[in-house]
Amino acid sequence: MRIEDYALIGDTHTAALVGRDGSIDWLCLPRFDSGACFASLLGDQRHGRWLLSPTAEVGQTRRHYRPATLILETEFETDEGAVRLVDFMPPRENSPCVVRVVEGLRGQVRMRMELVIRFDYGSIVPWVRNLKGVLYAVGGPDSLYLHTPVETRGEQFTTVADFSVSAGQRVPFVLIWHPSHEPAPQPVDPERVLEETAAWWRDWSSHCTYEGEWHDQVLRSLITLKALTYAPTGGIVAAPTTSLPEALGGVRNWDYRHCWLRDATFTLYSLMAAGYKDEASAWRDWLLRAAAGDPMQLQIMYGPAGERRLTEIQLAHLPGYEGSAPVRIGNAAVHQFQLDVYGEVIDTLYQARRVGIEADDSSWALQQHLLECLESRWQHPDEGIWEVRGPRRHFTHSKVMAWVAADRVVKGIETFGLQGDVDRWRRLRDRIHAEVCEKGYAPDRRAFTQYYGSKELDASLLMIPLVGFLPADDGRVRATVEAIERELCHNGFVLRYQTDEAGRVDGLPPGEGVFLPCTFWLADNYWLLGRHQEARRLFERLLALCNDVGLLSEEYDPQTKRLLGNFPQAFSHVSLINTARNLSTPAGPAVHRQGG
Repeated sequence: MRIEDYALIGDTHTAALVGRDGSIDWLCLPRFDSGACFASLLGDQRHGRWLLSPTAEVGQTRRHYRPATLILETEFETDEGAVRLVDFMPPRENSPCVVRVVEGLRGQVRMRMELVIRFDYGSIVPWVRNLKGVLYAVGGPDSLYLHTPVETRGEQFTTVADFSVSAGQRVPFVLIWHPSHEPAPQPVDPERVLEETAAWWRDWSSHCTYEGEWHDQVLRSLITLKALTYAPTGGIVAAPTTSLPEALGGVRNWDYRHCWLRDATFTLYSLMAAGYKDEASAWRDWLLRAAAGDPMQLQIMYGPAGERRLTEIQLAHLPGYEGSAPVRIGNAAVHQFQLDVYGEVIDTLYQARRVGIEADDSSWALQQHLLECLESRWQHPDEGIWEVRGPRRHFTHSKVMAWVAADRVVKGIETFGLQGDVDRWRRLRDRIHAEVCEKGYAPDRRAFTQYYGSKELDASLLMIPLVGFLPADDGRVRATVEAIERELCHNGFVLRYQTDEAGRVDGLPPGEGVFLPCTFWLADNYWLLGRHQEARRLFERLLALCNDVGLLSEEYDPQTKRLLGNFPQAFSHVSLINTARNLSTPAGPAVHRQGG
């Protein structure tokens, strides 16, 4: 299916993708970055899936989340009648589980279940047996238990069931993961945990402080971000998937099931701005643990619990989504030097103080150590925000974010009376600012360019006014926005930068979709420039790209009108929230974040 045909369910430890056809095609257990037991998303049904669907032809399918929850309801209409499939994962207390309830709405509908369990990304066919009416599958360290009143049988290494559902009847299926060496987990009452899960999500959603006109879309994005939080540690993954392509059939396929400092800081900023301070405190504590040690060894990403070794390998047995190979797990970008991360982390810790997150001596010490490290490294080339796999360069955006790091430490001393050598950091801030204005701006192009000495544009430079480096009405900023409109806009949406056959910048073959966060940034710039109607029109066009349950991926192809990249993508939903707040109030995040 298309990427936009999937919906998300999760338990704040891991997540699953459920298709419009009633098939769970992606699920990693017990964590976001564990091996998948259902991996047909990156192959076919032989690599694992769990289908629940009418056997007769489906005439119409409708789906939605229960309001203010992550409980998915899919309704199937057939000539025989109608059924509702309720899918969710209870917030975890013990073993992770997926609960599916088939509810008869009208008539009597014949149903089919096909359960194809394949541990370790579709590579392990488990041993399956029936233990007193409970299906038990085991392979290596993993085991799954299926509890259902429906009689099942085996066919061609697949567990199947045929049953009928009448109006008012409810048929539950509960799949529980457990370490294979431990005793069987306790069964779960599906109706009880359904009510508990609904109450848990409604309570969490009730704390949202956003009251603008796009409340439903913002709340859905906030719920999605919460679902991407690894609850035991506070880490936030960029997406629950790996290797969904940035161009169909291409090689730009990356594992996003890790915690990027950049993505996490953007996410935390959005959550803080919407009233979710507990998540900000948990992430700050996760950061202090993950970054412990020599600041020179700070990584751009970590595992959900702060793991540092994220070795990238390719899974040759999986053909990839629509043939987009290779399929990768792990991410070699973990070894990259990305200067902007220092600015993002320091800025987020500063913003946490501004919204009243309880002060922590360790977080201030971390900010100062990071800035001391940055002082000796900011003039070095890096791989930049887009994690290029070409040569390191002096990326302009990276230098701007180095300025942000110095600026927020200065403001921390000035605003909160924290201890530090404020004159030293002011001098550093001024040096960086002067160099960026001299070397990052090309007068003949009338724009800030991708890296020093280049002629290429880069949409990351739309962040210049959003972080307060220069005001939006500065002539250089205005000219840069106009240049990006002319040269990086495709059907009204924004490319990150121009790719080429030689891969001169990123070391990769050309071709990718428009980048949704950058397009949100353009709307933010329009708003700051007083182009309010254009900002609203562009924002509404972006909202129209959300799928039927309000989810966005990383990129979009205007030609095929399809979402691309890992899904759902935290970065896109963060940008949606921030732009909605910008357009809802005179002083939204684009002003607040400037630190003044």
